[in-house]
Amino acid sequence: MPNENKEFALSDFKPYQPADGEEYMCDEQLEHFSKILHQWKQELMEEVDRTKEHMQTDLNNYADPNDRASQEEEFNLELRTRDRERKLIKKIDKTLDLIESGDYGYCKACGIEIGIRRLEARPTADLCIDCKTLAEIKEKQLGV
Repeated sequence: MPNENKEFALSDFKPYQPADGEEYMCDEQLEHFSKILHQWKQELMEEVDRTKEHMQTDLNNYADPNDRASQEEEFNLELRTRDRERKLIKKIDKTLDLIESGDYGYCKACGIEIGIRRLEARPTADLCIDCKTLAEIKEKQLGV
């Protein structure tokens, strides 16, 4: 799961099956999403450690300028990826705070339920699909 734009997938993920009449964002659902977010954060943190180790062990002072440029470009790409992941970790932390406060799973724009399946696909979602669609249309129109 290198970045949020990629398909969200955990190795031992099982979709949540709500019981008949189960209240939205009950303790079991919150625990389900908390587990997903913690595992995702852990995977991202492990990737940061691997990158740091890779950059320290693979740092070579190549004599050939082309080899040196290739290595620098590879490192720059890794650092940009890690920066995106760092921002995603912050978003995961904010989402975990929403779980703790009891506000998780509800659209920050209109207040309706985001939905279990949408949250499983994008656990850090804070807008319902309708509000997200409107926000994307607005972005396109304003060129933001």
